[in-house]
Amino acid sequence: MTRRARDGRDEQPLRIVVQNGEHWMRNIGDLAMLSVTLRRLRSRWPGASLHVMTSVPALLRAYHPDVHPISDGRLPGFLAEPLSAAASRLGPSVAGFASLGSLRAREELRRVVERLRKRSVAPEGVPAEEAGPDDGGPDISTRPAVAAALRDASLVLAIGGGYMNDVDPWQFHRTLDLLQHGIDRGIPTAMVGQGFGPLTEPALVARAAEVLPAVHLIALREDRVGPSLLAGLGVRAERVLVTGDDAIELAHTVRRDALGAGLGVCLRVAGYSPVAVRSQEAVGRAVRAVAGEFAARLVPLVVSEQGSEDRRSTLPLVAAYPDVAPVQGRFVTPQEVARRVGRCRLVVTGAYHLAVFALSQGIPVVGLSSSRYYDEKLHGLDAMFGGHGLHVVRLDDPALEERVASAARTAWERAPEVRAPLRERASAQIQLGKVGFERVFSLVDEPSIR
Repeated sequence: MTRRARDGRDEQPLRIVVQNGEHWMRNIGDLAMLSVTLRRLRSRWPGASLHVMTSVPALLRAYHPDVHPISDGRLPGFLAEPLSAAASRLGPSVAGFASLGSLRAREELRRVVERLRKRSVAPEGVPAEEAGPDDGGPDISTRPAVAAALRDASLVLAIGGGYMNDVDPWQFHRTLDLLQHGIDRGIPTAMVGQGFGPLTEPALVARAAEVLPAVHLIALREDRVGPSLLAGLGVRAERVLVTGDDAIELAHTVRRDALGAGLGVCLRVAGYSPVAVRSQEAVGRAVRAVAGEFAARLVPLVVSEQGSEDRRSTLPLVAAYPDVAPVQGRFVTPQEVARRVGRCRLVVTGAYHLAVFALSQGIPVVGLSSSRYYDEKLHGLDAMFGGHGLHVVRLDDPALEERVASAARTAWERAPEVRAPLRERASAQIQLGKVGFERVFSLVDEPSIR
């Protein structure tokens, strides 16, 4: 899509700068939100130039050949573009493993530089896999590729994610810095599919209060925490919408008519989701017992490939069971994972977006939490689905094995009756999401309403 200047000549196409929720593209939930966002943008503005922030340009282009990667490192644009364009013809598996090789080389270079500098740790708050000699700090908006994209931008859009909180200060800062640069240049700015909180760190709260009130639109994925948190930061109510998670649309689109027969399982163990070994073992015993009672196949599910965190935590849970589905590949599409979820009758998960994928298709969920961060994510999701199909179990519960087993048995038996209500709630949220994007589109198409 192009604008027409007053003299009748066509101006440059719309340039949309998209802040991706996870720059390494190793999280299926973030890939799902990106996929839905890009499809919606392309549907409205077919000729627009879409530019997406990423640490792995080749992998981005393998998933989305028609977008332009904005490298958040210091690789010059004239090198990043042809290299990533070539990767778009290879597919995610080839491009993904090539990106991993590049990542390992970068990590080794980082270690050498650290030794030379007598530094033993990455900068505070920086994920180890994202730290390196190119990463001088979270404000990447002054780097050549980013600055060039911002210079002629028609919209700066931060897509959904759970990074506006105390848990991920790196992504928190670089998103707000990018939005601030857009605001300072008079560019329309918006955030969609956002999960806010917990946000208590004084420096983060102060920074949020500086930037967020000037963002033209903030669409939230839940209504339990986000609206009141934003109000406390000074964001006007008319700039806030509750739409649900944008990944709902992707999962709902691949839903099956037939009720699934498998029991899907994923356990997330990470710094922001700590789980004791005894609790991991208890979850494993519970899911194996329930699957055995119903003669169900166990289906290991993976959302995050960062450090293979979901694989390392999940595969041991199913290893001792006689009927286990083959584990998915490392570089699959979110649609493939959503279809895999669709073959389940029940999902037991410590990964938020697997719960989204399941509920969106009418499949009940036992959600596992070990932190306030996950409490808020899962309870917020449950509220958006009307309390019909998500039972949250704390992983520090002294009776964890019995709690998980009991919740799983109940959910398995109730699966047929919750299917329709869950799908109806998914449809309603998809419509809310479309309304939210219409508001985003109007920021560009009708600037007078900002």
